[in-house]
Amino acid sequence: MKVLVIGGGGREHAVCQKLSQSPRVTQLLCAPGNAGIAQVARCVPEVKATDIDAIVALAKREAADFVCVTPDDPLALGCVDRLEAEGIPAFGPGAYAAQMESSKIFSKNLMRKYGIPTAQSESFENMDAALAYVRAQGAPIVVKADGLALGKGVVVAKTVEEAEQAVTDMMQGGKFGKSGARVLIEECMTGREVTVLCFCDGKTIVPMRASQDHKRAFDGDMGPNTGGMGAFAPSPLYTKEIAEETERRILLPTLHAMNAEGFTFKGVLYVGLMLTADGPKVVEYNARFGDPETQAVLPLLESDLMEIMIAVREQRLSELCVRWKDGAAACIVLASGGYPGKYESGKVISGLEEAERLGATVYHAGTRREGERYVTAGGRVLGVTATGDTLADAVSGAYAAARAIHFDGVHMRSDIGSRDL
Repeated sequence: MKVLVIGGGGREHAVCQKLSQSPRVTQLLCAPGNAGIAQVARCVPEVKATDIDAIVALAKREAADFVCVTPDDPLALGCVDRLEAEGIPAFGPGAYAAQMESSKIFSKNLMRKYGIPTAQSESFENMDAALAYVRAQGAPIVVKADGLALGKGVVVAKTVEEAEQAVTDMMQGGKFGKSGARVLIEECMTGREVTVLCFCDGKTIVPMRASQDHKRAFDGDMGPNTGGMGAFAPSPLYTKEIAEETERRILLPTLHAMNAEGFTFKGVLYVGLMLTADGPKVVEYNARFGDPETQAVLPLLESDLMEIMIAVREQRLSELCVRWKDGAAACIVLASGGYPGKYESGKVISGLEEAERLGATVYHAGTRREGERYVTAGGRVLGVTATGDTLADAVSGAYAAARAIHFDGVHMRSDIGSRDL
């Protein structure tokens, strides 16, 4: 099969790497791809992930047998719908189903209607009403932009003033463009967060290994929210008992709710959970593989990812036994200095060969090739993943490899996984 993957980050590198191991995949393309993905796939950098017309044209020109759409934006723009309408098999939810991520208000209303445990909340299109609600509720409180915001559209406000500023920035200041025109304001749940990525074909939902992301920029969960500074899997917090409760109260009811509302979700459903004193509750849904959770989860997948994707599209997931390796995996993100704020690109990267010699897999997120050198080309530059028999082994191996890599201004957290070791 000739397979085309859409996207160009660390998540896509992990997906491409796994697909390249499938005997079903004879040719692998990625648009736009990046310098690391080019090691396992032919990249088409001139085709952007949000240019749906160009993606369809590329798939036709290359006679692609299958297209995997991984980022949130093209899913929300209906990329899978367009491809399927042209007779090109594609992996991922259609635009309507992708609202599970592209509209927090849409997914919150779904949870409320079907009794799926989540935080109490209200949505607003009027800024004055939103501000009045914040003042009435007090802090801590959570302010969320309704639409997609590169993983940065959530503010956990510790004071009323901070919440008011977040509302003003989103609704009046246009911080996230149209995504912040409507906001969701919800109670601040307390507990530990866990991510459960699930393969879902509309009939069957199959959880992957639970993972834990680290969103804040600095050690001790301090600083601004980022797209994720590291992750590990499986999560020791996600016990058998919690997994069973989550399946019974959240995963299966979510599948039922989506079907009852008349839309079929086929792809990867990301379920962000808060493990509260009252049990697991949904923080958010995403409609695709998480980043960097994927870089920690897919290395543990023993089954053929291509076979799974085909089965999901054809609604045959129940026929497969999705197998996982024993042990654990940890991913350390190396970011440009200043991320998630302003940062410089074009910094020469060294030590990649040494990191791989130490047994790690280095996933490229924001890199480009200049002659024989790799240079930085984004905020999150690399994800360094190691596996081990235990979480401690995986974390230790990932950090040993990450420290072998250098570029000017390199920044990484030093405490990924430490709270659970």
